[in-house]
Amino acid sequence: MNYALNSQPPRPKVSVLQALKGLAPLLQGEQASLVYAALATICNSLVNLTAPLLIAHIVDTYISKGQFDGMLRFSGILFLLYAAGLFTSYSQTRLMGGVGQRVLFSLRSRIFNKLQELPVAFFNANKTGDLISRINSDTDKLNQFFSHTLVQFMGSVVIMIGAAIFLLSINFRLGVAALTPAVLLVLFTRLVSPWVKRMNAESLTSTGLLSAEVTESLNNFRVIVAFNRRDFFRSRFAEANKHNYLKAIKAGIANNLFTPVFGLSSTLAQLAVLVYSIHLITNGAFTLGLFISYLAYVTNFYNPLRQLAALWANFQVALAGWDRIAAILQIENDMPQVPATAAANDTVAGPLLEFRDVSFQYTPERFILQNLNLTLERGKTYALVGPTGGGKTTTASLMARLYDPSSGSIWFAGRDIRTVAPAERARRIGFILQEPMLFSGSIRDNILYGNADYSSLDDTQLLAVLEAAGLADLLQRFDGGLQAKVASSGDSLSLGQKQLIAFMRAVLRRPDLLILDEATANIDTVTEQLLESILHKLPAHTTRVIIAHRLNTIENADEIFFVNGMEITRAASMHDAVDMLLHKQKAS
Repeated sequence: MNYALNSQPPRPKVSVLQALKGLAPLLQGEQASLVYAALATICNSLVNLTAPLLIAHIVDTYISKGQFDGMLRFSGILFLLYAAGLFTSYSQTRLMGGVGQRVLFSLRSRIFNKLQELPVAFFNANKTGDLISRINSDTDKLNQFFSHTLVQFMGSVVIMIGAAIFLLSINFRLGVAALTPAVLLVLFTRLVSPWVKRMNAESLTSTGLLSAEVTESLNNFRVIVAFNRRDFFRSRFAEANKHNYLKAIKAGIANNLFTPVFGLSSTLAQLAVLVYSIHLITNGAFTLGLFISYLAYVTNFYNPLRQLAALWANFQVALAGWDRIAAILQIENDMPQVPATAAANDTVAGPLLEFRDVSFQYTPERFILQNLNLTLERGKTYALVGPTGGGKTTTASLMARLYDPSSGSIWFAGRDIRTVAPAERARRIGFILQEPMLFSGSIRDNILYGNADYSSLDDTQLLAVLEAAGLADLLQRFDGGLQAKVASSGDSLSLGQKQLIAFMRAVLRRPDLLILDEATANIDTVTEQLLESILHKLPAHTTRVIIAHRLNTIENADEIFFVNGMEITRAASMHDAVDMLLHKQKAS
């Protein structure tokens, strides 16, 4: 399955109505707020539409006749109307602001939960910085749309419709002249909108790539400094930054294209109204008050239309952001838990793990493993040796179901491993990676990560558990003990110290299968002997799989397997495995 987000085929073009329907599920549970906001918008629009009629009445009835007492009375009514408009405007802004923040919270939670469901292959295919950009930046674009753009869009549409009705009802021909430029704008908008959306999508993508480049460079900054290649860092960043700059410029041009065009149409409409109104007033078919109100309605029609130019650009940005977010939400995990068959039972007898004609490939072009048959008995220790890139870590990853085989099946304790629930699999299979991942917090937090059995214990009780498991000596190697601080990703610790913490985290679970992938590669010989003694304290049924290059690490293994050339070969002895490795190196 192709998990690379940036290589997904573009979504088919949809109409505005279809796009809004696509965003509608995000507003589930917000119906009451939307109704109140809509009512506030309508009330605010009615205030703005009623005011010009009152002004026309004041001019024709009172000002033209010098009756200033009536003018003052109706001016008070106008003041009350505008005060009501201020209240309704504040209400709609506050309501939709709350909607936007709740949508943002819900959407980010949905994305994060979706990411938790996806397999390791997804994260191998996508850069961390781009995922962060989708979670932070793209969701914020939708927040801005729901908080500001949508309510302004609704208000502008209501005012435009109302103003158009008044323009046509006061004088139909004059109304047609005033609205003709708007028809041309509709055609222009329909033609240009797909291009605007595409420019915004490319800009958001380039922003994600820039974020990915910065994240990758900062994560590897120690290597950059060690090799004195800051120039390489600068050139890579400059290239990504320039690409993002050019895409942002194009998106800015696209987003600002509507505003001058809409402004020009407003000016043309006002000019048409002015010329035609003078003709009507000269012939006595129009009053001065109606002329003033008519200009106000033209303004009420085209000012929102001018705002819609900017709002439309924001809408296109939101749609582009939604496309990038939906690309994550629509991806399906191709490693689901499958229902267990009636004949499949979790047995305590028989082998712990079996590979049955297992083949695996990361890409369609090349197999890493092919037609493997492997059996691991309970309580035994197995060693996997072989050249770098031979498939040792891939084999271990299949055992822990970080990947599913391309063909064949893997059985764990008499069950297809795909039927084992993730929580049960994590509890029963321990995996210490080549590069352990730690989280910011304390050593206690990292040791108990995902381990509910001991999470309620205080430090004293937890120390007793560690003592019983033989892990207390490892803890003494950290100043501060359980409460020793761990910086982000464990950067404050050496790789060897991180492996010790990962070792304690895995062994504390007392798993049925413990996989150690170069777990002692960065640990001194004395500590390695201590770890070996700890492994002997594991339950008798625990099966150990050790991947290592140091011979003393695998010398006590019950069986040794040589992994290379898409197959696994059982070595008669450690010396036999060494001969296989040397033969492979000479052949290379």
